[in-house]
This record gives sequence, C-alpha cells and structure tokens, in this order.
Amino acid sequence: MPLSDILTQAFNFFKNNISQLAFLFVPILFVQVGIQLWLSLEISSADLENPQFGTSHMVAMMALLLVFSFLIAALTLFLEIRSQGHSPSNGMILKTSFNFVPALLLAGVFSGLAVLAPVFILMAVNPMLGVIGLVASVYLFARLAFVNFMVVVERLTPLEAIKRSFSFSGPIAFKTMAIFLLYIPLSLFGGVLAQITELGGIPLKLIGDVIVAFFGLFVNVALFRLYMVSRPTPTTPGNVETEEE
Repeated sequence: MPLSDILTQAFNFFKNNISQLAFLFVPILFVQVGIQLWLSLEISSADLENPQFGTSHMVAMMALLLVFSFLIAALTLFLEIRSQGHSPSNGMILKTSFNFVPALLLAGVFSGLAVLAPVFILMAVNPMLGVIGLVASVYLFARLAFVNFMVVVERLTPLEAIKRSFSFSGPIAFKTMAIFLLYIPLSLFGGVLAQITELGGIPLKLIGDVIVAFFGLFVNVALFRLYMVSRPTPTTPGNVETEEE
C-alpha cells in the first residue's frame, strides 16, 4: 500500500477518534510531560562543574519510564481493539494496559540499548565514526519501531518482540523512517509554541508541551496502520482503513 494511503487512513482514524484519544491520553500526557519538565528544570539549574543526581531524580526517571510504557500500552491496545471494529471503554483500556507495562518497559530498555550501541561503540573507537554510528542507530530505530505492537498485539516476550520486529520491518524500513520524519514538523511546531508559552510561565508551557505530545501520537497511529497492512495474516473487518466512527 502506498505511504500516502497509509497516512490518509491514519489521519482519518485520528480525526474520527480524537475525542476518546484526548480523554484517554491527555491526563497521562500531563503526568509524563510534567515529570519531563521538572527534570529539565533540575538539569538547567544544576552546577555544571559538580552536577548532583539524587534519589528524587532517579525516582522521577523511573516514574517517567513507567508512565511512558503505560501510555504506549494503552495507545496500542486502543488501536488494536478499534481496528477490530469494537468500541472499548476508557476504563477497560486503562485497566488492561497495566498488564503490558513490565514487558514494554523491558522491551524498551533492551531495544534502546541496541539502538544506541552503534553510536557509542563507534564514537569510542574514533569520534569521526560517530556519523556512521548515528546512521546505523537511525536504521536500527526503524527496524525496532514495531516492538511495542509485537508485545501488545502479538503477546510476545520482550526478546521475542525485538527479534520479530527486526525481521518484520525489513521490507518496510524506509516507509517506517518516512513516518518518523513527521516528528520534524511537530518539533518545529513545538519550538514555536514553546516560545509563545514561555512568557506565561511553567503552567502555560506545560499545556503547550502536552498539546504537542498529543498530536505526536499521530505518528504512532500511522506506524500502527503500516504494521496492520504489512502483517502476513489478514486483518479483521472494521480496521483502521475503514474506521469512520
């Protein structure tokens, strides 16, 4: 399927379900972005010559990973159920999502280390090789972009999900990278919005960052649509392609 069709179907799905998406994920995004904002403020105010990383920072980092894993679990579960033509309640989505958090957390750590490895290894050998390592990391990022779907939709273990994502994504790696390019205009929009909200202080900046993060969920919707149309097994009726409710 052409990438333009995938993006069109993902856009229609996002538009048609934007109310439920907002009710489900905006509260979670407020928690996630709030933690990120606090950490960034702590880093910016730290002494560069003697930075201190305390227990509160470690707890915040762990909480951020847990909240992000929960967000991804809920979003993927919502996309899976809606693509099957069902209308899940918000409570059911949130309750069931907790079951996938441990596996997603481990899968995220393992795949993250795999993605970062080429950059760190090649830069350690020779800083000039860092560019090659960066290209390799971007490619690996695209190949492992479907790990979350493998965990939630196909109920695989973290290591099985990583292996499955790598083999599955080979023929669609460049389409995957093209979808990730959507983060560029989102980042530009976020930069402009950050400048506008900066004058309003932390509360307004928090709201602005949450708005950007919410629309960033569209990238995940597009990736899920690419995943659905690329699966070797037929998808069920009422999938994202035909979702009009």
